[in-house]
Amino acid sequence: MVTKNLEHAFSIEFKNRRPVKYIFVSDEAHERVLFEGSLGKLLGMSLVEGDVIELTGVNGVLRISLTREQIEETIKSGVEPRRRGGAP
Repeated sequence: MVTKNLEHAFSIEFKNRRPVKYIFVSDEAHERVLFEGSLGKLLGMSLVEGDVIELTGVNGVLRISLTREQIEETIKSGVEPRRRGGAP
């Protein structure tokens, strides 16, 4: 069973700046942060140290701490994909 209050760390590492589309850090009360780019063509996906999913693309690597069990539980629960901003 997936615990809903777990914190999940992430990192995004690009080989250079070109694939980075947008970085935004708000000075407003909402303090939003947006980082957007493209990993490019997916070269591989692996589970590192048992709890880090690593997606490797031609432009860089995305790592997020999620266990295989958490991903499987989410898939089994039938969660529908959402568009950006949470809209259906």
